[in-house]
Amino acid sequence: MADQDLYYKAHVFVCKNERPENHPRGCCLHRGADELQPYMKERAKAAGLKSIRINQSGCLERCELGPVLVIYPEGVWYTYQTKADIDEIIQTHMVEGGRVDRLMLMPDEKFPEQRQARLAAK
Repeated sequence: MADQDLYYKAHVFVCKNERPENHPRGCCLHRGADELQPYMKERAKAAGLKSIRINQSGCLERCELGPVLVIYPEGVWYTYQTKADIDEIIQTHMVEGGRVDRLMLMPDEKFPEQRQARLAAK
């Protein structure tokens, strides 16, 4: 199926799972997803990205690296902390078709130490 046949060019799932306040894994909701997911929707709309759907999701099982989001159909995962991170993901990934390497999560990264080691090796 060609891209023009897709209902959405991309579908973004933003984890907004909530765990108890002192849960050892933490949760994306308490790390800023509650504020940043609606911001992402606003910014995508302002950028004219009508063929991209941004939804909240339940747990995506990468809690320790959160907040996290995943963009399909590519299956690219990002962690983010700020509105500037969201702006960079929208511009670089969704508008320009590139990747934000500093925010990407690799499949083997499950804990912050793994992510930090990869970034330090660059």
